[in-house]
Amino acid sequence: MELQILDWLIIVLFLVLILGIGLTYTKQAGKNIESFFLGGRNLPWWIAGTSMVATTFAADTPLLITELVAKNGVSGNWLWWNGLIGGMLATFFFAKFWRKANIITDVELTELRYSGKPAAFLRGFKAVYLGIFMNAVIIAWVNVALGALLHIFFNIPEEQLIFYLAGAMFLVMIYSSLSGLLGIAITDFIQFIVAMTGCIVLAFVVVGSEQIGGIAGLQEKLPAATFDFFPALEFSTQSLAETTQVLSIGFATFLAFVAVQWWASWYPGAEPGGGGYVAQRMMSAKNEDHAIKATLFFQIAHYALRPWPWILVGLCALVLYPDLPEADKKLGYALAMKEFLPTGLKGLLLVAFFAAYMSTISTQLNWGTSYIVNDLYSRFIRPEATQKQLVLASRISTFLLMLVALIVTSQIQTLESAFKFMIECGAGLGAVLILRWYWWRINAWSEIVATVAPFVVFTITKFYLELAFPYSLFVTVGFTTVAWLIATLVTQPTDLQVLKKFYSRIQPEGFWQPVAKHLDVSAKKSNLPQLFACWLLGIGLGYAGLFGLGALIFADWQGAMIYGVVIIVCALGINWLLKRTELL
Repeated sequence: MELQILDWLIIVLFLVLILGIGLTYTKQAGKNIESFFLGGRNLPWWIAGTSMVATTFAADTPLLITELVAKNGVSGNWLWWNGLIGGMLATFFFAKFWRKANIITDVELTELRYSGKPAAFLRGFKAVYLGIFMNAVIIAWVNVALGALLHIFFNIPEEQLIFYLAGAMFLVMIYSSLSGLLGIAITDFIQFIVAMTGCIVLAFVVVGSEQIGGIAGLQEKLPAATFDFFPALEFSTQSLAETTQVLSIGFATFLAFVAVQWWASWYPGAEPGGGGYVAQRMMSAKNEDHAIKATLFFQIAHYALRPWPWILVGLCALVLYPDLPEADKKLGYALAMKEFLPTGLKGLLLVAFFAAYMSTISTQLNWGTSYIVNDLYSRFIRPEATQKQLVLASRISTFLLMLVALIVTSQIQTLESAFKFMIECGAGLGAVLILRWYWWRINAWSEIVATVAPFVVFTITKFYLELAFPYSLFVTVGFTTVAWLIATLVTQPTDLQVLKKFYSRIQPEGFWQPVAKHLDVSAKKSNLPQLFACWLLGIGLGYAGLFGLGALIFADWQGAMIYGVVIIVCALGINWLLKRTELL
């Protein structure tokens, strides 16, 4: 594809802007590692929340959505839509706790919550596992998507893509290592606006094209089941021809989505107890109020507001490129960009994808480096290091992490397979991440076993038993749950002094009576019923927003009105509960 001068001008101006922001916040980021990794704990909710959303929008995201839509229509997105349930759990049950913890990383929580050598081992292990291994997989996953776009747009040979990706990562590494989280969060805000503007423009252009003929034309050209919001169960009365256009699942898969996966599985950005870069943004918020609001905004924007421009282009790609091989269905989005955008808009869309890519990679580099420096280098290798030395180590580690991610980039074959790998290798851990806040008896061995067990079971179910999802998920969750419960009960509890310190700082509810009785604290009214009510209303708000916007797009006026009423009721209910309780 040939870019015109206007396209190149847009791209260059954007890159200059991003680098300028990085330079602007260099001095502030260099004060100490709290400034470098948490922006001085002073982010307003709308910056912190938008930064969360921007991070989850990478160059791979529209391609993944296109791939899911190509296989199973709109309902194929339930592979990730079910994560809203766990996301709302983190919003109302854990955002406040993370801000109260007053730690640099979520991995640091292990030694605030647990004690002894097992806690130290767990902290070091997670620093390496999450900061290097898992982080490199995520970055590689995102790089594969950007590489696909570069290949289509500029006809770059596949064997040369790694060099272009190295250049893109080097640019991101420069500004993220200079500006720290504060600069990253500000650029995230700008990048998200640019990226979503570009995606919305593309959706309008493609849907309104002569080949599609608007929403009505799109609906005429595809089977009606393609537009279904909900999966079809196997005992559905739909014909076979229809069910091939919709996510057709058995009751077991349905149970996996709505009753197991959202609380049992862990993967970055959707931890049921919070964690990762989401917890990092919670901890960087001005206060607990801002932490809750930021996380609530993230859930609504991530699940309800953002997906539809991608889904629409994915549906159009089914009409425009019906002969794409199964493995290349995801490329329909990139082909639509290349074919339908005029001069200027091509530059805007490329900037949009670069913005999405940069916001994700900058966060992953900063997030991963925070583990390497705060939980490995500072904790075990050089605990006497000064703050300036730690900031320098952070900038060097950012560069080294970039190199590791480039090495593993070639190992990711498909977006969906990588997504499922992360879900299943975290199956069963979620329960421990939730209960460690509410049950005093959870200890370091509980989390160690829950982290390791899924990998053992994943290997057995995939290569020996050859179980497919969701049965592999049920086996993994069941085995992991039994394993960590046994480990919890046969090992010594966390040291009482550590538990008392944790309880005094966090003030958790639930099963903490054996610890509370050793502290001179007055009993307070439980907020658990209000929390559960907010959680349920939050789920209703998110899904009603998602399907209500879809109903508006597809001119289902009655459905849009019904969903609109649900949105109003849920929003008012959450607002009333938050104001009349001690949740904020």
